[in-house]
Amino acid sequence: MPLKRDHAARGVRVVPPVTARYGSFLSPGVILMPSYVNIGAWVGPNTMVDTWATVGSCAQIGADVHLAGGVGIGGVLEPVNARPVIVEDGAFVGSRCIVTEGCIVGEQAILGAGVVITASVPIIDVTGAEPVEHRGAVPPRAVVVPGVRQREFPAGSYGLPTPLIVGWRDESHDRMSLNDVLREFEIGT
Repeated sequence: MPLKRDHAARGVRVVPPVTARYGSFLSPGVILMPSYVNIGAWVGPNTMVDTWATVGSCAQIGADVHLAGGVGIGGVLEPVNARPVIVEDGAFVGSRCIVTEGCIVGEQAILGAGVVITASVPIIDVTGAEPVEHRGAVPPRAVVVPGVRQREFPAGSYGLPTPLIVGWRDESHDRMSLNDVLREFEIGT
């Protein structure tokens, strides 16, 4: 399968060694650090795919998203009707996060480093008096960090990784975008 070429003509900035497969779509203003974008993936305008991040087949990444270093966005080619991973506009996905199994990261959500989002593990909102579980989708503007929930097994009590919603993005979380700085100084062209 051939790789995409002519990134500059498409308005995409790349820092080699980037691999973007033919059949993926890169919107104008995308910045690709050394990373991998698989066939069928769609990456929205002004999004940064940072160093060693992977955007899986058919994943949908919105506009103004930052996928930090080492992020793994799951892909889906089969079955044909399977839902892809979707990261909505303005989200920040921290270093070494994993999002798989057709999960959705809501608009302007923030995932702290190391968060794992899967369809089978609940995302627990701990901001109120009682925990509230979400499955398969991070609510818009949620601030999520890695957590642990205790579970009993025949062999004893063990902690299972669980994403925790610990707050909601407000104006203090809005920051100057790294993408804007790189564009301003024409870095990575």
